[in-house]
Formats: sequence, C-alpha cells, structure tokens
Amino acid sequence: MKFNKKKLILVLVAVIAVVTLTGCGVQVNPENALTPETASGFWQSFLVLPIIQMITWLYGIIGNLGVAIIIATILTKAAVMPLMLKSMNNTAKMQTIQPEMDKIKQKYAGKSDRETQMKMYAEMQSLYKESGVNPLAGCLPIFIQMPILFAFYHAIMRTAEIKQHSFLWFDLGHADPYYILPIVAAITTFIQQKLAMAGTAGQNPQMAMMVWLMPIMILIFAINFPAALSLYWVVGNIFGIAQMYFIKGPEIKASKAGGSSK
Repeated sequence: MKFNKKKLILVLVAVIAVVTLTGCGVQVNPENALTPETASGFWQSFLVLPIIQMITWLYGIIGNLGVAIIIATILTKAAVMPLMLKSMNNTAKMQTIQPEMDKIKQKYAGKSDRETQMKMYAEMQSLYKESGVNPLAGCLPIFIQMPILFAFYHAIMRTAEIKQHSFLWFDLGHADPYYILPIVAAITTFIQQKLAMAGTAGQNPQMAMMVWLMPIMILIFAINFPAALSLYWVVGNIFGIAQMYFIKGPEIKASKAGGSSK
C-alpha cells in the first residue's frame, strides 16, 4: 500500500511539473531557436537538441513536419521500450508475491512501534531480494516519460520551422483550435491506463483513481499545449496501447472476459 501511495504522489508531482512547464511562456520564434551553437548545459545539449536534430533531419527527408514528429515519437518510444518492458515485468513479479506481502503485513498488523515497523520492512526487503523485485521499478515509466515529454516540449517550442507549418487541421506551434487532439489524448491515456491495470487482482483504489484522474488532467493541459506536443502524446499513447496488447494480450482478454461475466 505504501508503495502505491508513493507512486500516486510521484504521478501527481510529475503532472504538476507539466503544468509549471507549460506556463513558462516560451514563444516560438526564430530568435529563440536552439542550435548546436546556442545549446548549453546537459539538458539542452543532450536531450532537447538531439530531439530537434532528429525532427529536422526527418523533416528534410520526408518533407512533412507533422509526419516527422510522428516518426520521431515512434523512434523515441521504441528506444525506451526495453526499460518499459523491464518495468512491466517487475510489476508482474510484484503481483506474484503480493500474497506473501499480505501475510507479512498481517503478521505485524496493529503494531506501529518503530522496532516492529523495521522488522516488517526488513522482511519485505528480503522477499523483494529473493524474488528479484525492485519495488521502485514501477515508477520507472514516470521517470522515463516525463523528462522526454519536457524535452519534446522545449524542442517543439525552440524549433523555428514549427511556427510556419501546419498538419492536418491544426498549426503545429499553436493549440488545436477544435480541441480534437486534446480529447483524443485524454481518451488514449484512459485506454492505456486501463490496459496497464488489466489482470491486476485487488486493484488499489488510489491507482484506480488515477485511471480517471490522469486523462482529465491531460485533457486540461493539452488544451493549452502546442498541437505538436499533443500530437506527440497521442502517437505515444497509441504506441503504448499497441505495446500493451502485444505483451499483455492474454491478461487483457481475461480481464475483459471477467468483466463481461459479472
């Protein structure tokens, strides 16, 4: 339970960081463009600038900036996929040892003194070690996605070409005027969250709440995002949904079957 509460807090902190980021008032203009000559520090040189270079390189080959962003998103998601798979595998192991965790908690139930809590913590850590489980690995997707999201935000806001280009019905450097992308971003976020929890016995109420809370927050933020960033989020969600079906197909089918039988 403590672990899930911590994970919930981390998600909320990450989302608040997005709010702060999107409120920074950075304007897209040629003078603000980031180049190898103007990049400084680790963040700009090794995160933001490579994304800008990847998008502009793809744009030079394809000739369509929106498609370049889509391909850049897919390549980025594919690059971090091994870490995401590791996190999902760890989550599956956590579910396997959950009965043993419950026994340990029950063993020390009603005892809140420091010595007892330390014993319980030591037994849990021993169980994690024996089972090859990292209790913090479930937070890995958050720590991976948020810096990349921030980097994409700055890359989009500091790529001069984006200001002059449109894709489909929207301008890439401005918010979607019809709110279609924000709505799709919220829906795909909800679907991905639901699939991530498929096959989870005894869902934690706090994590179940995030299935609904996260899409609502994404919708609110995406309304003010440049459409290019919302495009990144939608494509990333679709990639994640496909990944979930590929990896957790049997669990998802079992979850749907169990839900329809009730």
